[in-house]
Amino acid sequence: MARKTKAKFDPNVFLATLDGGRTISSFKTDGVVFEQGTPANAVLYIQKGKIKILVTSEQGKEAVVAILGAGDFFGEGCLIGQPLRLASAVAVTDCTIMRIEKSAMVRVLQQEPRFAERFMLHLLARNSRVEEDLVDQLFNSSEKRLARLLLLLANFGKDGRPEPIPTKISQETLAEMVGTTRSRVSHFLNKFRKLGFIEYNGELRVHSALLGVLLHD
Repeated sequence: MARKTKAKFDPNVFLATLDGGRTISSFKTDGVVFEQGTPANAVLYIQKGKIKILVTSEQGKEAVVAILGAGDFFGEGCLIGQPLRLASAVAVTDCTIMRIEKSAMVRVLQQEPRFAERFMLHLLARNSRVEEDLVDQLFNSSEKRLARLLLLLANFGKDGRPEPIPTKISQETLAEMVGTTRSRVSHFLNKFRKLGFIEYNGELRVHSALLGVLLHD
């Protein structure tokens, strides 16, 4: 007798059928999803596109701290009582984003164990990424940091083939995330292209050979 296989939980399908407490909005490139200092009262989920998370100092200096893509949550600080947004979220490409009210998010986390498990794994992965970013900034050269960032943006090592990186992610944004100058980013991108590690033709594609930059001492 054939054993029934358990259906794989799909958060996209689940969120699409959520009863109340959610809205879906579209944002054009450079559209502001939320601003630093505004009320934190909802969790957001990226259905399509990429967004950047940036913080602004009192002196007006900006720093990009993350770029997130389809399947990522953000704004989850409201769940632990964060009253105001600690950063801004801006669309890097055209995006479709679901906004889930805090009360609705708390309810589904309590009532749907599979969704709660998926969300917990997301938080753990984000925490691990923050730790890796810190180690990267402290110990790696700007060339290695750029190579790692490109591999992450292309979702290298995840299910499926690496994705092309939208050229709308500017060299200025890459420089802010790597912690170097735009001219250095341009120099390394040209170097990677000449070595065959990347290619751009309307979009930037990353090849597995770029991993060699991380392994080289």
